[in-house]
Formats: sequence, structure tokens, C-alpha cells
Amino acid sequence: MIKKILCILALPFFFSCAKSVNSDVEVYSNDFQSGDLTGITKAEIGTFNGGKVLGQFNNGGFDLTLNDLPAHEMVEVTFDLYIHDSWNGNIQMQDNVAGPDIWRMQVDGKTYINTTFSNAECLPGNICPPQSYPADYPNNNNNPRVGAANTRLPGFCSQAKSPTGTSLYKIKKRIAHTSANLLIQCDDKLLQKDVADPKCDESWSVDNIKVRVINLK
Repeated sequence: MIKKILCILALPFFFSCAKSVNSDVEVYSNDFQSGDLTGITKAEIGTFNGGKVLGQFNNGGFDLTLNDLPAHEMVEVTFDLYIHDSWNGNIQMQDNVAGPDIWRMQVDGKTYINTTFSNAECLPGNICPPQSYPADYPNNNNNPRVGAANTRLPGFCSQAKSPTGTSLYKIKKRIAHTSANLLIQCDDKLLQKDVADPKCDESWSVDNIKVRVINLK
């Protein structure tokens, strides 16, 4: 009764009271260790840091399609995003040699993340290319690796011997959604010129994808 009264009193200021979760069902989970690509297209499984991941990608990406979902009001998408090697963030080099390095996530055709990442080391005397994340591009006010859960991982290729060649980001998005079908698409636009092997220069991969459907009271 007290909670109901507080909600009513709060209405002039907040218009409504936050709903609590009524049901929360995991409808997809994949760590890729078994090589399972069910529901995933345009991708293959690779190996990174001793385990299997989805990727690696350079100017590509993957689609995850889920059908026959139970009734719900929103979806929660979580996964580990590995940013490998020499991402340049928002920097656009002269003559479009490199950057900006953009990464994107869409759900049912609508963009929910459109950002850049930078793996640069901010050392005295060095250019320190900023990144957009955790904001969307073209915001350029964040230092390299801001928001990363782990910055002490080896690179995938060009910086494989570097202990800080890869940055790990824990991505989590809750999105209003009611359809029985769901399409998650992740891709990139990495700009590189005069590089013998673009995928070795910079790339990304994904692990531990989980999708939950949620109903609110």
C-alpha cells in the first residue's frame, strides 16, 4: 500500500512508476566452444586467446536470427566484443589512409550502436586518437579504451605479441520488442589503405552471446 501511495505522489514529477520484471527467459546462449552456428549466417568460428570466438571480422559481420519467441515486451542482448589490434577511433588520416573505425549493432533493421573504438596507447609525444564509445559516432570526446572491461589481452594478429593488443567490451542492450522473430546484425566499416593484410591490421570478434526475452509487470 505504501509503495502504491508513493507512486501516486510521484506521478506529477515522473508521470509513471518504473515497472518491475515479471518474467525473464533466456532464448539463446552460445559460447561457440562446440562450433555451433545455429541461427547465425555470414560468419565462421575462429580461435582467440585459447578459446573459440565468432570471427574475426574486417569489413564484414554476422546475422543472428531467432524465431518463435515467447510473448514478451523487450529483449536483452549481451555479448563480449573483442576489438583487435590497431583500431584508430575517430581519427581520419590524410588522404583517407585510416579511420574512422566504425562498429555497429542493429536489431530488426534499427541501429542501436554506431560507434568507434581506439586501441591507441596514450603516451607522451604520441597522437592519442579518441573514440566515440560509449557514445555514438561522431562524438569524439572519449579517450582510447574507455568503457573496456579488459585492456590487457594479446592482439589477434599484427599486435599478437603485445599484452595490450586487444580490448574487451561487455555489450548489453535492452530494447523494446514484441515480435516473435528477432534479427540481430553486427558489422563494421574499417578504413585502411596500403596494408598488405587488412584483417591482420585490425579486426573484431564476439563471444558469449546471450539473448533474453522479458515481460514487465
